[in-house]
Amino acid sequence: MADSNITKRALANALRELMKEKSFSKISVADICEKCGMNRKSFYYHFRDKYDLVNWIFDTDFISIMQSHASADSWALLSGLCEYFYENRDFYRKALRIEGQNSFVDHFHELLYALIHSHLPEITNVQQAGEFQVNFFSDAAVMTFQRWILSPNCMGPEEFLTQLKICIQCMASVQI
Repeated sequence: MADSNITKRALANALRELMKEKSFSKISVADICEKCGMNRKSFYYHFRDKYDLVNWIFDTDFISIMQSHASADSWALLSGLCEYFYENRDFYRKALRIEGQNSFVDHFHELLYALIHSHLPEITNVQQAGEFQVNFFSDAAVMTFQRWILSPNCMGPEEFLTQLKICIQCMASVQI
């Protein structure tokens, strides 16, 4: 298992380095393998494609964020996610532009859907959130993160979280 993670991390580091130089669409699996001195067989043993590698990078880093905020509330978890995106914004500026099947945006949406589904009552004080509401907040969150990270002068993570909190709390307080 340790060797597997070493290989995956080497491939991930190679992709991160390549994404500093060129867009994701211009990077091939062969480029990734060449960068870290591995063969394509090793790559495909661990990942389906380069999209899977991007998603693995996020998942691995996000699990670390969740573990470090395990006992914290939903806002602290969201704060950790914001800090992570901000610190890695150069990488995610490219990852968030990936389109098509297995795109990072779709993967991020799936993860946010699960998180929002389990944390929406705590964040909004709305106890009976259905699928429509969870989808609404998931779609809004993905688009908001995209707009934030893709902005050339994106605000710091603390300010972003403050603005996000204001929006969520305003929406949650509206009585119908």
